[in-house]
Amino acid sequence: MSEMVETAELLRTAANEITRYLASLPERPVAAPVEPEALRAGFGSALPAGPSPPHTVLAALCAAAEPGLVATAGPRYFGFVTGGSLPSATAADLLAVGWDQNAFNRVLSPAADAAEHCAGRWLKELLGIPATASTGFVTGGQAANTVGLAAARHRVLADAGWDVESRGLAGAPPVRIVASEERHATIDRALRLLGFGTSAVTEVRADPTGAIDLDDLARVLDQGSGPLIGCLQAGNVNTGACDDLRAATDLLHQHGGWAHVDGAFGLWASANPDTATLVDGVELADSWACDGHKWLNVPYDSGFAFCADPEAHAAAVSYTAAYLVGSGGEAALADFTLESSRRARGFAVWAALRELGRSGVAELVGRTCALTRRFASALAEGGAEIGNDIVLNQALVRFSSDEHTDRVIAEVQREGTCWLGGTTWRGRRYIRVSVSNWSTKESDVDRSAEAVLRAAASVGAVAGSAG
Repeated sequence: MSEMVETAELLRTAANEITRYLASLPERPVAAPVEPEALRAGFGSALPAGPSPPHTVLAALCAAAEPGLVATAGPRYFGFVTGGSLPSATAADLLAVGWDQNAFNRVLSPAADAAEHCAGRWLKELLGIPATASTGFVTGGQAANTVGLAAARHRVLADAGWDVESRGLAGAPPVRIVASEERHATIDRALRLLGFGTSAVTEVRADPTGAIDLDDLARVLDQGSGPLIGCLQAGNVNTGACDDLRAATDLLHQHGGWAHVDGAFGLWASANPDTATLVDGVELADSWACDGHKWLNVPYDSGFAFCADPEAHAAAVSYTAAYLVGSGGEAALADFTLESSRRARGFAVWAALRELGRSGVAELVGRTCALTRRFASALAEGGAEIGNDIVLNQALVRFSSDEHTDRVIAEVQREGTCWLGGTTWRGRRYIRVSVSNWSTKESDVDRSAEAVLRAAASVGAVAGSAG
């Protein structure tokens, strides 16, 4: 058998395995209890002394991984604001792997360059971001926040007469970082990586919904001067609340500051007329972070960093070298990301946007928000407390006590009908429900709500009898 014939057969086997797995998602337990050491043992211990046939390797991988696979791509996974992957996006990502394109610049892959330019244009149109903004296809929200804040660091210090790229931060004018007490943890990690440190943050109070308190923001801004970066949020991970982007950005600009919006999932509210008002004024900001592998439902390792100041964007993260053909001239894909060699993420993003179109994205956002409300309503009717006004696709659910709530979480995860995680909000424990998957149906929500209520009754009875 020729090498290409063997490769073709291997790829068909892999495709069949993927198809089998995807077909199992609607009914398989979302997560099954597994012993970590046993799972690791299935992958082997000592490195093999010699080569193995590819088909043997693939069979061994499937057998070893199967017990530890979590159906995050399925319709009843409601944790961590996780989407699945649309059919066209899955297929496009397989092609991206097979084509093995390096999306560094146009010289390395004209196709990757063209796909990302088109997809970037479509993304900005859907998200309400100015068409003139630059776009970097990054790994996710963490990288997007880091890139956006790096661009902010460049601009505010350059405006103060300091070249941070050549001189670093030692001796630089101090930069004020203003952020809500409800900011996402990736903001803090980005600030650590960029040399500011988390102690540089001046916290602003949040209102009862989790959005930034504008009066407190104004108070904080009036207390200082000099280079200023403000971190705003579209989509609180607990409540879905969005900061008043128009008013907050205006306050920051009045004080000469840069407005960065962490909109990992909340920026997608722009795509649906019923939720777009939540992000009114989004176009006024200076940089934006957003995920693709959440609400757009593309494979993991997909995020976007947008910047209204492309020059600052490129100055903050790009580099040139004599051996890099095509670098140093017109801005390239890699000038807006933290990676050099990377796969062509834009193919899957382009495919998802082409599959859905404007109306499909709007429908996806609207439907999953409605399903979240349906989920919360069913749980409330069953005796649960709902801890937030449901404005997007996030619901907080609580039972009689912190202990009871945590027991329900553990039982739901053990039982496997659906998967839900826990969180602490305003000092109390909650179940966090996030509906983000394109394939989730009303029947999935109803079935999952019934499972949660069964778990609440079961662990409540056990707790009561033990008392």
